[in-house]
Amino acid sequence: MQVIDENFFQQLEIFSLAVKDNVAGLFGGNHKSKKFGSSSEFADYRDYIEGDDITKIDWNIYGRTEKMFLKLYLDERQMQTRIYIDCSTSMSYNGKDEMAVKLATALAYLSIKEMDRVSIYAVRGKIIEPIIEKIVGKDAFNQAIGAINKLKFGGDCYLSEAITRSVVGYGDGRSIIISDFLTDNNFFDCIDYLRGKKRDVLCLQVLSPQEMKPELRGKTIIRDSEDPMRFYKDVIGREILAAYKKAVEFVTGRISNFCASREADYQLVSTDKSVKEIILKTLVDKGVIS
Repeated sequence: MQVIDENFFQQLEIFSLAVKDNVAGLFGGNHKSKKFGSSSEFADYRDYIEGDDITKIDWNIYGRTEKMFLKLYLDERQMQTRIYIDCSTSMSYNGKDEMAVKLATALAYLSIKEMDRVSIYAVRGKIIEPIIEKIVGKDAFNQAIGAINKLKFGGDCYLSEAITRSVVGYGDGRSIIISDFLTDNNFFDCIDYLRGKKRDVLCLQVLSPQEMKPELRGKTIIRDSEDPMRFYKDVIGREILAAYKKAVEFVTGRISNFCASREADYQLVSTDKSVKEIILKTLVDKGVIS
């Protein structure tokens, strides 16, 4: 599967992840309110913008192309974007796994181009498994895409137990959780944990149209995607569909309301939407991306 085409990456160049909770001026990276890294380790280039420090212009490139590019260097205090993907069995249903991978890739790229450090983790059971960790620059990102593309889904997922056991920085970036949140397992504590660390938090709830608005009618057997031994057998009519609709509203409402109470961002994502629409319209309109 091709994660995202090159044309879409080019469209992302004019956007960036909004960061609200961090102290201006303390971190490296290409953020308007922050300074570049000052170490001697070269990381990448970006276009010169009026007002930038002209001592960081690569004059050799200018001599060859007559275009001004700024040399960017690593800084241990760079902003960090951490993306957690729920890799449970239910996330493999009706394209949720593919949507999760594409969203993680696009959001990672938005941070990479700002010279932030990016990590993507698979949450399996009660542990987080690094898929890519603390990469910086587009070259490193391009090399890591293959690992993201090979992500496997299966088993259970305990978001809170996994994430709260991990070490994250204080107020140094954004944490993104991608999950269907269709679980009885606690996911509230990990949001509290990340917000307690003064990190911006974005929860993306990925559901398929079949889960949000099923078209089942008549005699039906529905099996639990995570436990084939559990199933529901009945005649599906209006009353059952109405009850199911309320259940979906409860499931989406509990995570949406909890995020609002913790000043975390939340967005419901349907797998029948394109990643381009979600990133460049939905999340831009919400102010998560600017």
